[in-house]
Amino acid sequence: MPSSHKKKECILVVDDSAATLEVLQRNLTAAGYRVFTASGAAQALEILNQTEMDLVITDLKMPKVSGMDLVKHIRGNFKNTDVMMITGYPSIEGAVEAVKRGAQEFLPKPFTDEELLSAVKRVLSKVKLRRTGNSFQDRAVTEHMGLIGNSKIIGKVFDAINKVAPTSATVLITGESGTGKELTARAIHYKGPRSSSPFVAVNCGGIPEGLLESELFGHVKGAFTGATESRAGFFHAADSGTIFLDEISDMSMSMQVKLLRVLQDQEVCMVGSSRSRKVDVRVLAATNKDLSNLVKKGLFREDLFYRLNVITILMPPLRERGDDILLLARHFMTKFAGEVGKSPPKLSDEALQSLYNYDWPGNVREMENVIQRLVIMTDGDVIEVSDLPHLMRFSVLRKTGFRRTLAEAEAEYISNVLASVGGNKTQAAQILGIDRKTLREKLKKKDT
Repeated sequence: MPSSHKKKECILVVDDSAATLEVLQRNLTAAGYRVFTASGAAQALEILNQTEMDLVITDLKMPKVSGMDLVKHIRGNFKNTDVMMITGYPSIEGAVEAVKRGAQEFLPKPFTDEELLSAVKRVLSKVKLRRTGNSFQDRAVTEHMGLIGNSKIIGKVFDAINKVAPTSATVLITGESGTGKELTARAIHYKGPRSSSPFVAVNCGGIPEGLLESELFGHVKGAFTGATESRAGFFHAADSGTIFLDEISDMSMSMQVKLLRVLQDQEVCMVGSSRSRKVDVRVLAATNKDLSNLVKKGLFREDLFYRLNVITILMPPLRERGDDILLLARHFMTKFAGEVGKSPPKLSDEALQSLYNYDWPGNVREMENVIQRLVIMTDGDVIEVSDLPHLMRFSVLRKTGFRRTLAEAEAEYISNVLASVGGNKTQAAQILGIDRKTLREKLKKKDT
């Protein structure tokens, strides 16, 4: 039983109304939270000094020390605790001021149980995200030759690398562009018995069709116009080591036949020569396409597919790697900040949420480029949502579900925009594409 209590998120409710405390404690406890109560700021601070809280829900108007002052104190002294404000005297100015002081939510009374629990979940998700991001500074990070991650799904890739590295088996590495297929190939090579021998990477899609055979297998002098001297190919260069054939699916059918022969016989015949030469090369191949589907369409040789597909390693897209997104962001931030001689900037809660919710179509490669640009171009110590690329700025609003009215979605959107500009209504109106009067009316409607 004690271990289950530790897993519960702790919430402190501060209100000078005993009835309100009782209702909130009952509802939040029923929802699975560990709830503490305080009738004023002084008592709240005593509890905060003794027990780490995930969230403080405080009333705005209280005797002696107001909720607004309590918010300011918590944000200055309890960095891992977030704050949500409730009040029976809602106003636009009060909401903006609460946001400026550091409150994540401003909930006017009366509110329904569903509204309360939804707001609590939103705030606690930000708390978890921030703690996860910050914890990576001290967390031991698993790394395989540049591949970084602690998620379960990337752990399967690490396990596969460890199992195939000592062998000579051909490996097909699949996955979307930017997921780290070449890094995986390098890890397999350098963790295996051939690590002291060459690793030769070849981008099959980047070499013109007419030159690919010569580049792979070499050519003798006079083999074709311009062949003024004999030259060894990539397979010769990789002898006793590993050759990595990236974008193998871009290889023409005629080249596939020649590659198949090399894989079967472990012999290479240079262009223009009639003699073959034995090579001892381990072959690793990669593709971002479905080779089995290409085989069905007659665009890839079935026999070559089975020759390459002895062991398959699937690289997961970044969007499926969970907390690795934040870990990688922290890693690249430290890396690029060091290169330009500055301290790594921090990410605001909203920026963290945006990175976490973004789909990352370009995967780890896209993230590396985004973080490098942010480190170079951001002047302050904190990266805000407004600093992010345009397509990422409002990914913070994703994953909120579709069981909301249009008015609720609009209200949440306006709140997030206001929060992103520190409560500046002029800037918020510009972002929203409306005038200040319309914004005031929408805020008034939101608080009624």
